[in-house]
Amino acid sequence: MSAVLPVAPTVEAAAGHRLALRRFTRNRLAVAGLAVVVLFLLFCFAGPLLHSTDQTHTHLTQVNLAPSGAHLLGTDAVGHDELGRLMYGGKVSLLVGLASGLLATVIGTLWGAVAGYAGGWIDAVMMRVVDAGIAIPALFILLVVSAITTPDTWGLVVILGLVSWLVPSRLVRAETLTLKGRDYVLTLRAIGGTHGRAIGRHILPNSVSTVVVAATFQVADAILLVAYVSYLGLGVQPPSTDWGGMLSAGLTAAYSGRWWLIVPPGLAIILVVCAFNAIGDGLRDAFDVRGRG
Repeated sequence: MSAVLPVAPTVEAAAGHRLALRRFTRNRLAVAGLAVVVLFLLFCFAGPLLHSTDQTHTHLTQVNLAPSGAHLLGTDAVGHDELGRLMYGGKVSLLVGLASGLLATVIGTLWGAVAGYAGGWIDAVMMRVVDAGIAIPALFILLVVSAITTPDTWGLVVILGLVSWLVPSRLVRAETLTLKGRDYVLTLRAIGGTHGRAIGRHILPNSVSTVVVAATFQVADAILLVAYVSYLGLGVQPPSTDWGGMLSAGLTAAYSGRWWLIVPPGLAIILVVCAFNAIGDGLRDAFDVRGRG
């Protein structure tokens, strides 16, 4: 008689995810954060279709204009429409944040799953690498790399992803240490199932809640990191820009009363980062089995 492999609790997991979704929708702060993120995505990616502006060439006859009917948020020191600039810079900030957060989560998830599942000296070596990386501030590494080279948008995505995967790897490793002792994983190994199948079929799918929460916080951290670097003038180079670069360009103008060059990008960064953190908190509470009843 052939051995029967116990099926991982996918039905229970699906039911748990539906329950988590209901719990998330009851969290008003998390739902508000999701609404803010959606609105900014529409503003930055669909907005330029409705409000088309030239963000490449200078317009020296329209420099530093105050907000008016022609320019709702005024213009900057080279005549760029500030509202269009906010959309253009936001597209870069959100693209870098989302893409680098996803990249960091993928790398960290695979690293943590392999380390936790392998155990022994492999786990010890892999996690010492993580500990060493965490000991070096990500902002410091990013500043050094940005000072050596001039990154474009996708260069920033790769750099941020490679310095931000450490925390997700620790979270996924901890989840893997729990999951690898479950009956369905042990039975799979007993009948000759491969390590890759155990990780890909059971460990990773059942770690999805941890991965999703980690990804949300990674996006918020990435947006802040790129804002820091761009504020110091080491981010994407003109004519490209992001919200951090807009803050840096408008800082001196703010002392002259041209508030419209610094308040909009500053508020955009605060709102988006707080929104992603609220979503992350909501997802964490929604997936927390201790709060279910």
